[in-house]
Amino acid sequence: MTRPDGRSYDQLRPISFQHGIAPHATGSVLVSFGNTRVICAATIQEDIPRWMKMQKVGGGWLTAEYNMLPYSTLDRKARDITRGKIDGRSSEIQRLIGRSLRAVVDLKALGHRTVWLDCDVLQADGGTRTASITGGCVAVAIALNKLIAEGKLRTFPMKKLISGISAGIFQNEAILDLDYPEDKHASVDFNVVMTEDHEFVEVQGSGEEAVFSSEQMDAMLDLARKGVSEITELQKQAILDADQASPGDLASLVDAINH
Repeated sequence: MTRPDGRSYDQLRPISFQHGIAPHATGSVLVSFGNTRVICAATIQEDIPRWMKMQKVGGGWLTAEYNMLPYSTLDRKARDITRGKIDGRSSEIQRLIGRSLRAVVDLKALGHRTVWLDCDVLQADGGTRTASITGGCVAVAIALNKLIAEGKLRTFPMKKLISGISAGIFQNEAILDLDYPEDKHASVDFNVVMTEDHEFVEVQGSGEEAVFSSEQMDAMLDLARKGVSEITELQKQAILDADQASPGDLASLVDAINH
């Protein structure tokens, strides 16, 4: 089988992280999966949500917002503000991003703080939610590392790295990291969120007017594991390249993410 862009069935698109893309955020990256490009910016607020205060919940909080910019798609996408509310898809995706990152961040260790993770899609070519989770993890790690460098945190609150990747059935074959033409014509589409240790955080999968076998599902999950292993190494390098910490703090971070 030949994929539209010439990749092999188990090959990721070119992935890159450009850190410092949003200078006023505590940590930020422009993550690219091929032609899908998302700005992920983590901002630390020295406060917690009102509901946590009311319920006397200890620790901090992490929440996410997701937005596709009007020019990110072939046809202009209207801003949510023009409709007066966020659309259902964006709401579902930002909840996914938030709970994915909360799964690997020790909120007690974060302290009396809120991490706001903003994911803005510059260009959409398939996999914007998984790219947002992958880039968001790097942005949050950079932000937390900066707090350590400033002496506001003693320990790194992120327990493990996390990433998201898509897999699917295209032309009757299991493939990894679908771009838009593949996603549009895939008979099955999976979005997998997984830690660096291959623990599942969330799996979203459905047949597009089709069914799939347990063997096909296993094949897609195996591809997802392979993709996450490769992505994790890129994430680690991106965090180190951000160079936000002093040498001592940086060594601690390397030890933390490599166990």
